[in-house]
Amino acid sequence: MPLGNRYRTAPGAGTLAALILVLIFGSPWYADWAGKNTDPDTAGGWWLRLLAWPHWRFSSSDSVREVVAADLKAILLVVLTALFLVLLPGSQLARARGTISQFFAGWAAYIFAGGFAALLTTLILANPSLLGAFRAAGDGATYGLFVGWIVGLATLGGRRGTG
Repeated sequence: MPLGNRYRTAPGAGTLAALILVLIFGSPWYADWAGKNTDPDTAGGWWLRLLAWPHWRFSSSDSVREVVAADLKAILLVVLTALFLVLLPGSQLARARGTISQFFAGWAAYIFAGGFAALLTTLILANPSLLGAFRAAGDGATYGLFVGWIVGLATLGGRRGTG
């Protein structure tokens, strides 16, 4: 029996959207395409390259630590999105489906998840520094700000995650 819209939760829909974004736009194939076929000095090219930020990869030329850090960043982005969607009150306390609070909760969850995923994975790199961690968190939050509206739209219309 297919699940209809009335069974969809806002946190579940937002997490699924985050997973799809990471799987498609974080793939090595998309990242290579965006790097070769877009101009970073245009708004469209910059945004298409930004979509590839939580890239996951598997390459024999990279160190194991770098590959694990990149893959962990993509995994943590999805896991932390789910966590923040459950914890943020917009998706939990919205009385009516489709309220603007669900949209902003989904968007904010992706911003927070991007920042924290980058911050945590920076500590795994060979020579982590506080400045590097702050820069990485800023990059993750920037990604969440410009891409998180997609997760916000996905959460619209979902019922509360509890009860």
